[in-house]
Amino acid sequence: MSERTELLPGSFCWPELATPDAEKAKAFYAGLFGWEPVDVPTAGGAYTLLKLRGKDVAALRTLSGPELEQKVPSHFMTYVSTASVDASAAKAAELGGKVCHGPFDVEGVGRMAVVVDPEGVVFALWEARGHIGAQLVGEDHTLCWTELVTKDPAGAKAFYGGLFGWTWKPSETSEVEYHETYRGDQPIGGLLPMKGEGWGDVPPHWMPYFLVADCEAAVRKAAALGGGAAVPTTEIPHVGTFAVLKDPLGAHFSVIAMAAMPEGA
Repeated sequence: MSERTELLPGSFCWPELATPDAEKAKAFYAGLFGWEPVDVPTAGGAYTLLKLRGKDVAALRTLSGPELEQKVPSHFMTYVSTASVDASAAKAAELGGKVCHGPFDVEGVGRMAVVVDPEGVVFALWEARGHIGAQLVGEDHTLCWTELVTKDPAGAKAFYGGLFGWTWKPSETSEVEYHETYRGDQPIGGLLPMKGEGWGDVPPHWMPYFLVADCEAAVRKAAALGGGAAVPTTEIPHVGTFAVLKDPLGAHFSVIAMAAMPEGA
């Protein structure tokens, strides 16, 4: 178990689900992970904190208005912590990204901005002012890894390295090309190049991984709850087994049963 009370800048801090049907999504993730939904009134409408043992692990918001008109699909948004959202947003623009929303304050708990990287991948910057993000990581049914799936590995490394100071090392265990993302000497995630024809029309994206004790059992439970597997249970030698799942509203995420836990989330 890993309970967090503070975060260093450049850490993955919050997985946020955007969905067209909040009640259906709440039921699915409660059944799959045991997440307990707690609605919090905000100026923009209800925002749902998803909790495990009373600790925040993720969140949920409802797609509405222009997002529905533009047919924005259900998805998880990746948040990265920063010491200054304003400085990081400006730096992202200098590095070829685009700030599409913010920076703005979030009702006394933080300050954020939504950014698009040069390849079109959307993510959020978070400056904690009372809420750090996920309070539990690295245990069953919590965030344990975050992966960038990209068609331009060199460009992605230049952008995110310049923005957060991250570095990368080639994986010694993966049978496909894979790069582990480091903040300082801590591995916090990965970078997966989109090579070959199997990707179809899948766009570059951030992928959250949630830890489970039994990957195949999680796949079966997701199917029973109305979701399914986009990538079936797959073994990663010396690491564990993973699957890419989708919820009943179409949001994709990964589950992984580790042979050995990563050192950071």
